Amino acid sequence: MQYDVIIIGAGPGGIFSAYELSQLAPQLKILVLEEGNPLDKRKCPIDGKTVKSCIGCQPCSIMNGFGGAGAFSDGKYNITNAFGGTLYEYIGKETATELMKYVDSINLSHGGEGTKLYTTANSQIKTLCLQNGLHLLDASVRHLGTDINYVVLENLYNELKEKVDFRFRCPADAVRREGEGYAVSTAAGEFTGRYCVISAGRSGSKWMEKVCREMGIPTHSNRVDIGVRVELPAEVFAHLTDELYESKIIYRTEKYGDLVRTFCMNPKGAVVNENTNGIVTVNGHSYEDPAKQTKNTNFALLVAKHFSEPFKDSNGYGESIARLSNMLGGGVIVQRFGDLVRGRRSNPDRIRESFTEPTLHATPGDLSLVIPKRILDGIIEMIYALDKIAPGTANDDTLLYGVEVKFYNMEVAIDENLETMYDGLYAIGDCSGITHSLSHASASGVYVARRIAEKESV
Repeated sequence: MQYDVIIIGAGPGGIFSAYELSQLAPQLKILVLEEGNPLDKRKCPIDGKTVKSCIGCQPCSIMNGFGGAGAFSDGKYNITNAFGGTLYEYIGKETATELMKYVDSINLSHGGEGTKLYTTANSQIKTLCLQNGLHLLDASVRHLGTDINYVVLENLYNELKEKVDFRFRCPADAVRREGEGYAVSTAAGEFTGRYCVISAGRSGSKWMEKVCREMGIPTHSNRVDIGVRVELPAEVFAHLTDELYESKIIYRTEKYGDLVRTFCMNPKGAVVNENTNGIVTVNGHSYEDPAKQTKNTNFALLVAKHFSEPFKDSNGYGESIARLSNMLGGGVIVQRFGDLVRGRRSNPDRIRESFTEPTLHATPGDLSLVIPKRILDGIIEMIYALDKIAPGTANDDTLLYGVEVKFYNMEVAIDENLETMYDGLYAIGDCSGITHSLSHASASGVYVARRIAEKESV
């Protein structure tokens, strides 16, 4: 039960931390603890026929297991410091970019070769956005697709399993300082290591807060993003997605001055359920294989809410809105845009007659009964703004699924090495509160692995 390095979580941060350590310090004995299943056993029971909606599996195979919540995402790796987290504030912009490019090279060498790298450089779309009060963020985007992303993860696991010990269905209960190292307690027993790298992901945010509270590690209040997932015919956004694939567009509303942004764009993709701590929200996937593609494109429209004292539970706020949606709709609610602006709920007949065929079985309803007015007003205003650069966005039959909530961990107090106040205890990936994307989380894992390898070489 004794190891040199214990990594908690087999998401992108944990995987790339283990990968880099196995390359730089192969003499180290490494353990990865993961709450979910191995990749080949991660199966969501929703088949659209027998099981049409989330049944609350524990743990959720979409959110947990090897590959983390990103395993069944559409595999977009955004190489940029403009969004995706604040990793660069700790390690510097050049280092962060170098690490993201390094992660990209590893993905390419493990099954991602031949996938396309998109870029906003010299794009006329940026000018079009500016002319219509919208702002396109700069980025290079590697799109693996859900199918190729799975292959990359499969190849990484097959390589790592010969060098690293994995314990699946083995969530960490607690972490404590013990001598010169750390003890991690689980239902399978206690494991000790000289180094401990916590990479529990977004779904481990509550557990991470508990660890910080018990160990006296300072944290800072963070935000929650609340919004909807938009689904419309792929042709409406084709001129954007064909050139950029993922376009991160920001709009400042006229009514409140709030920022609304597009997020996780999935050309010819599918809308899916997501279960976080028993709360069903919505997300989107897309595939590289044309045979698996749909006729629709989907993307999120999100509004970030930052809270000031005395309120500290931003995730709790987002959860309460998601629970209301679950209560009214039994899960995710879907509504036609035309019904929303006319102040009426969508019913099964209106959804059935819609020219946009939904890719997710959801309950027709009224999002105005769920999403706070200020946020919903901003989303509606953003849809009309997007309609200027992509005519057809504000069509009556555009579908809105709710709610989409992006939960963020409290920002953990860490230094320029991503190390907590305790020597050898690191917090990386989304559970640290400083990364919000596959590329940033992966880069943080590589960075910490290099720090540990440097210590071992002294």
